[in-house]
Amino acid sequence: MLRALDIRDMLIIDRLELTFQPGLNALTGETGAGKSILLDSLGFVLGWRGRAELVRQGAVQGEVVAVFELGPDHPAHLVLAEAGLPGGEELILRRINTAEGRKTAWVNDRRCSGEVLRALSDTLIELHGQHDDRGLLNPRGHRAMLDTYAKTDEHLTAVRGAWTKMSRARKALAETEATLAAMRAEEEFLRHAVAELDKLDPQPGEDAELDARRRMMQGAERIRDDVARAFDLLGGEGAEGAMSDAVRWLEGVSDNAGGQLEEPIAALGRALIELGEAQDGVNACLQALDFNPAELEAAEERLFAIRALARKHDVTPDDLGRFATTLRDRLNRLDAGDADLADQQAAVDAAQSAYDTAAQALSAARRRAAGQLDAAVMAELAPLKMERAVFQTEITAADPGPEGTDAVAFTVATNPGAPSGPLNKIASGGELSRFLLALKVCLTGDDSARTMIFDEIDRGVGGATADAVGRRLASLAHGGQVLVVTHSPQVAARASHHWRVQKQVTDGQTLSTVIPLAQPDRVDEIARMVAGDTITDEARAAARALLDT
Repeated sequence: MLRALDIRDMLIIDRLELTFQPGLNALTGETGAGKSILLDSLGFVLGWRGRAELVRQGAVQGEVVAVFELGPDHPAHLVLAEAGLPGGEELILRRINTAEGRKTAWVNDRRCSGEVLRALSDTLIELHGQHDDRGLLNPRGHRAMLDTYAKTDEHLTAVRGAWTKMSRARKALAETEATLAAMRAEEEFLRHAVAELDKLDPQPGEDAELDARRRMMQGAERIRDDVARAFDLLGGEGAEGAMSDAVRWLEGVSDNAGGQLEEPIAALGRALIELGEAQDGVNACLQALDFNPAELEAAEERLFAIRALARKHDVTPDDLGRFATTLRDRLNRLDAGDADLADQQAAVDAAQSAYDTAAQALSAARRRAAGQLDAAVMAELAPLKMERAVFQTEITAADPGPEGTDAVAFTVATNPGAPSGPLNKIASGGELSRFLLALKVCLTGDDSARTMIFDEIDRGVGGATADAVGRRLASLAHGGQVLVVTHSPQVAARASHHWRVQKQVTDGQTLSTVIPLAQPDRVDEIARMVAGDTITDEARAAARALLDT
């Protein structure tokens, strides 16, 4: 609820302090007195985009302060929390505009942006008038208004949840399809590489082993003859035979040598044992050097094949086995991808079905509510002298989204049989005002969080119709707060609180001021609205009658 508005040096206002009350607050005054300046100033502190030149001529800067009272569940608390701004039962908005056009804003003495002000504005103020593009005349908000009227919270929650699940399922499917597409692009490579690696089956350490064996076989021919000659010299025709003969000869004469040959004979025995071991080792070497040339060729071919494959895949020979496992895993995922794709497609289909079901239930609820809303608005139009007009809530198909599959638009036809169209395209000024009022009466429930402002919504109507407008504005203000800028005495008489906006000339400068009216002053003001510049006794009597009704 708007509690106070403090305006300094804005347009033709030098200093103005207003305190507003609950209920219906009326602002009256002659044309050009400055009523619209109040709305411009309020819109400025709320971050609305309006006039560029707002600072009073000769002033350094203009300033507007607005004070709002917030209930514990007021939606403005969420905006404040998201912006990291302090909250509480009282919300103070302050904004200045320098003569050079620089704007600065504060919320509860904390600097903030114009975007934050506008977000708060949506929770604080609801403006309606002939040029209202923020409320009922904006078709983009009609679906939300119908949902509020229809109390579709449960349906909307179901649709939003189903949309989220469907979006996630589609995203997962798209990611899998993209992954499989990339893998299929290299499928031929994977299959060829895996087959090639499986056929070769390289083992860790095999490269070094093959290289050593190859080197040995390459040098075998060059050293085998020398090893064979050495083996022959160690054998029975060589060193072994000579040493055996020497042992035999010495043993034959050792008895006559007085024991001097026992140690040499023992040493020759040990030497023969060592010689035998040497013969075995040389013989083993000969066996190893004795190879088939085809074996060398096979070893070289495998060694070269392993090294070539390692270079091809840019890995070391010992890593070829692990690399083959990696490629094999990718190929297995590719082979299993069709099954995964089918499962994810089934999940998308199930999510789509759930969304369609929830969206259809929401559409059905909207259509039922649309018929009820149309009937309610038509009932409100009759007392407003528009019983021949036709109001209709049109629901058409829209692209699916988190809010369902419906587009909603409020349309009117001013006479039966006439073509219907958008509110602001079909209705004249006075008709539009009454359409908006009837619609607002039907759409307003128990929500009193926002202050409603009606800017000359009664223009073009009078008499009983104006009285019906006033009664409905008073009904809307019950339990909440409504500000109405009006030229209608019937509407002003229904207000609980009344202010007169007037111009005055001070020191050669025209300034606008606002005066709160007590009951006697209200009689004169309403009489002026009835009779014009010359207030007669008859006009005062008419004003009293309106106030007493």
